[in-house]
Amino acid sequence: MLDRIGRWCAALALLLGLGLSCQAAWAAGPTVLAAASLRESMNAAADAWAAKGHARPVISFAGSSALARQIEAGAPADIFVSADERWMDYLQARKLIRTATRRSFLANDIVLIAPKASPVKLAIKPGFPLARTLGSRRLAMADTNAVPAGRYGKEALQKLGVWNSVSGKIASAENVRVALAFVSRDETPLGVVYATDAKADPGVRVVGTFPRSTHTPISYPVALTARAANREAEAFRTFLISSRGKAVFARFGFRTN
Repeated sequence: MLDRIGRWCAALALLLGLGLSCQAAWAAGPTVLAAASLRESMNAAADAWAAKGHARPVISFAGSSALARQIEAGAPADIFVSADERWMDYLQARKLIRTATRRSFLANDIVLIAPKASPVKLAIKPGFPLARTLGSRRLAMADTNAVPAGRYGKEALQKLGVWNSVSGKIASAENVRVALAFVSRDETPLGVVYATDAKADPGVRVVGTFPRSTHTPISYPVALTARAANREAEAFRTFLISSRGKAVFARFGFRTN
């Protein structure tokens, strides 16, 4: 008799445990893979969403290139937010996003930064003496071959005619926030990051802003992935592109579309 009761209790505990596990999984927010430059703003958007009574999204930040390749490799994700159109195009061409949900909703600028205490002054214009100012030190940039911030920066420097003079002096970073940290810690005297990154780090100051005419327009698209399964994924995506969602990003310095 006691043995039967023990088995019944064990079975009940197992069922209750499974029920709680399923409930927890059901209650989890959507998984969002977002460009590193969105760290503060996307977290604020997630907090605003949770404050409305929703489960808070689970967010992972990295370079857009790394995130797109993770999705391609099968990483579980409901929403992808890229710092450029190119990596969203990459996934769309492979049918890894739901094209009808794709929307470009944010814009940004790229800036030249220096450590807060640095006295350096440079006017960003064609042929400006960037290489001479660097001397034997390096220019921090996100990977100029893959990461959007690095590609935008390289494009601007090429347009201004100074890329060839500094291409051998690049401190390459896996994403724009690592490049920002290089400058903030004074490991490099200058760096190229987004304007919103500079605003987020009190350890740096903006030396100058690259004219928008020198690079491809900086555009942040969002889309559901083809494998999106979370019941609130589309609702959160809709919130991000709504006027209320865009207002959150505007507080962090983003321009909105």
